[in-house]
Amino acid sequence: MNQAKAQEVLDLVKNEGIEYVDLRFSDPFGQWQHLTIPAYELSMDTFENGRGFDGSSIRGWQSINEFQIC
Repeated sequence: MNQAKAQEVLDLVKNEGIEYVDLRFSDPFGQWQHLTIPAYELSMDTFENGRGFDGSSIRGWQSINEFQIC
């Protein structure tokens, strides 16, 4: 998404008083997943660098009990 479009989204969230944003994606098997964040956590950085989250409960991703610190 280009910077102008990302700014349009940020402006819409602010101007409409949106409180939560639902981020949707598909897992490796094509199943829809989502992550809801408070709107104040959405920023230009979110569009540029993404948003981390705990995916241990999503099928096909590493389970929390398999996590190893290298």
